[in-house]
Amino acid sequence: QVQLVESGGGLVQPGGSLRLSCAASGRIFSIKAMGWYRQAPGKERELVAGYTSFGSTNYAESVKGRFTISRDNAKNTVYLQMNSLKPEDTAVYYCNADILDSRVLRSDYWGQGTQVTVSS
Repeated sequence: QVQLVESGGGLVQPGGSLRLSCAASGRIFSIKAMGWYRQAPGKERELVAGYTSFGSTNYAESVKGRFTISRDNAKNTVYLQMNSLKPEDTAVYYCNADILDSRVLRSDYWGQGTQVTVSS
């Protein structure tokens, strides 16, 4: 069993910052890719930032220069530092990971989501 647990969401004023964390736990053999998606009301879920299986990073155009993804491999944790937040960043943020578990089965996992609200 593999779980992704997110933390760090909340309410912040425009221009403010938040840091999200996502920790993967359970019977993990290796993490192939890991990142963050978000879904705003009435919109489709979209990639915000992520590490590919090759170790490179991808960012949505709308967050480049403002958001930074980082990771701690020893802790199986990925972070999303969000600066200069805008009201349009308001969404539920989901952690996603492509994980090879101890049975050598590869699956896609999602966290429960954490709400980020940017409002004055």
